[in-house]
Parts: sequence; C-alpha cells; structure tokens
Amino acid sequence: MANGFFALLDDIVLIMDDVAAVTKVAGKKTAGILGDDLAVNAEKAVGFKASREIPVLWAITKGSFLNKLIILPMAFLLSAVADWLIEPILVLGGVYLSFEGVEKMVHHLPGRAAHAVEPKGIDEKARIRSAVLVDFILSVEIIILALSSAADATWVVQAISVSIIALLATVGVYGLVGLIVRMDDAGLVLMRSSSRGIQRLGKGMVRGLPILIRVIGAVGTAALILVAGGIFHHHLPHVHHWVAPLPGLVADTLLGLTGGAMGYGVVLLVGRMVKG
Repeated sequence: MANGFFALLDDIVLIMDDVAAVTKVAGKKTAGILGDDLAVNAEKAVGFKASREIPVLWAITKGSFLNKLIILPMAFLLSAVADWLIEPILVLGGVYLSFEGVEKMVHHLPGRAAHAVEPKGIDEKARIRSAVLVDFILSVEIIILALSSAADATWVVQAISVSIIALLATVGVYGLVGLIVRMDDAGLVLMRSSSRGIQRLGKGMVRGLPILIRVIGAVGTAALILVAGGIFHHHLPHVHHWVAPLPGLVADTLLGLTGGAMGYGVVLLVGRMVKG
C-alpha cells in the first residue's frame, strides 16, 4: 500500500516536472503576443470616469475568463479531430484584428479628426464587447501557440501547461491593466506624504497617466497590425515566400496594413451598398 502511494507521488512529481518544462517553453513562445494583449486591452480599459474604471475592467476580465473556458476545450478538440480548421480560424481572427487596427488609424487621420464629432460619452457596453472580442481572438492565438509547444507531451501535461498559460494570460494581463488605470489614484495618495521626494513621485504619476494612455493607444493599434500580420505571415500559403526578403517586423507590418486596408475597404463598400 505504501509502495503504491509513493509510486503515485513519483508519477505526480514527474508530471509536474514535465509541466514546468513545457510551460516555460510555451511562455517564451507566447510572450510577444501576451505583450500585445496587454497593450491592446489596456487601451480598451482606459478613458472612463474613475468610478467606472474598475467595474469596466472587471467586466472585461470576466469575459476573458469565459473566453478561455470556451477556447481551451475547443482547441484540444480541434487539434485531436480537425486540426485543419485551426489555420482558417486564425486567419479570420487576423482579418478582424487588422481591420480594427486600420480603422483606428483612419479615425486619427488629420482630415478625419478635424471633421469628427466629439462623443458625449463612452459607450461602456460597446467598449466591453469590443475588448472581449479582441481578447477572444488573441486568446485563440496564445492557446494555439502554447498547444503547439506542448505537441510532444502527454495529454495530461498539455492540458495542465496550456491551462496555466491561459490563466496567466488573463490574470497577468488584466492585473497589470488594473495597476495602470489606478496609477493616478496611487499618485494622489503619494502626494499626501510628508516626504517631498514621494510627493514628486506622486505628481509625476498623476501627470504621466494621460501620456501613458496615449502611448498605450498607439502601441495597442500597432499591436493589432503586427499580430494580424504575423498570423498572415505564418498561416497563409505562399505569403511567407513573398515577404521572405523583408525583415520580420517589416513583413508583419506590411501584411497587417494590407489585410486591414482590404477589410476596411470591403466594410465601406458593403456599407454604401446597404445605404444605397
């Protein structure tokens, strides 16, 4: 009886060692997209009234958890019985990401900005839906990459390691986003300190938040283009050969902009046809 118990412990230890090794590899492979995920979702979660920042962020976080609960079993099922569907799904997600990135760029063009009507307020529900949808697409990419890193492992190790990456993608990303959106509140607390050095740090945090938000917006838009371009680069036939002479960053940018421009043009054309 004791021998059987210790044998079970040995098996568990071996499995956890394999999980640690596979998770480390998967984490390195998905680190870039996790960074993009942070930039994109930080942009979605800022710009609200202080009293609404945490409720909106919590709503997006719950949507992200739900996304993972949907994607994880789907990814394992598809990889087992219909792995040929994975690449078309990734490409469709890339089309949406590139479209959203180009749409943001067009919206901020000087001519468009001059004629734009300033909205009276931010539509929370629309922003949350958009954030959860983008999170879903980025989560698909993260989980598929993590799963491909664990392809040679047993199904138990795959399930545990990919689930850990998925959990970190939500807890880590939205935890950092929460720190960003409350940076000004932390700065106000520091400004009440008796130490002048800490007061200056607090003032810097309060003054720096609007700048940080603008930077996050620009990085988030670039991330949408680059992630989409990377998907097209690696998952569309023959595309890799067309852009092979170019550096990877340049190739991904061009592919993302091209895909987004085509998607934006199609949306405009359909919109005009519907109006007509």
